[in-house]
Amino acid sequence: MKPTPSQTVGPFFGYALPQAGGGDLAPAGHPDAVVIRGFVYDGAGDPVPDALLEFWQADPSGGLDGQPGSMRRDHVDGSFPGRDGVRFTGFARVATDADGHWAIRTFPPGATGPGRVPYISVCVFARGLLRHLYTRIYFEDSTADPLLASLEPGRRATLVAVAEPGGAHRIDIHLQGDRETVFLEFR
Repeated sequence: MKPTPSQTVGPFFGYALPQAGGGDLAPAGHPDAVVIRGFVYDGAGDPVPDALLEFWQADPSGGLDGQPGSMRRDHVDGSFPGRDGVRFTGFARVATDADGHWAIRTFPPGATGPGRVPYISVCVFARGLLRHLYTRIYFEDSTADPLLASLEPGRRATLVAVAEPGGAHRIDIHLQGDRETVFLEFR
């Protein structure tokens, strides 16, 4: 007998969830925009070509009230109401490519309160995962953040994006192994 979808785990994401422009939270060429990019790797260190990543973040002033229309699609022209390059939604969804690479273009998030360190929340969906995984992307290694302060430096580094020449930031997501990304549990 052939396995049914309930007996296997994906990849089922490529059919309807990723959409062109899903990683564009900031307009191309905007002077304050940053590109964050990386790869998703499995436990053997091989790229995962069919993962799906969702990102949530505060706006540059720390506000969490993203504009509506984040991924609602216009059925006529395929555009995103709310994705007009002016209003900030705070949400992105991208798939990895055949090499496991992903990228988003956004604004650096602001702190959501006094003494808080800004970060971007990430949800990872991938083959072999029975439940999605949550992690964060920070732009600085700061022990002022309670989560970062609770981790030893080597583990903390899995959450901090590294600035690259040209202004992009890189952070890879390792699902297992020696370099496994710190994942969070929500109850």
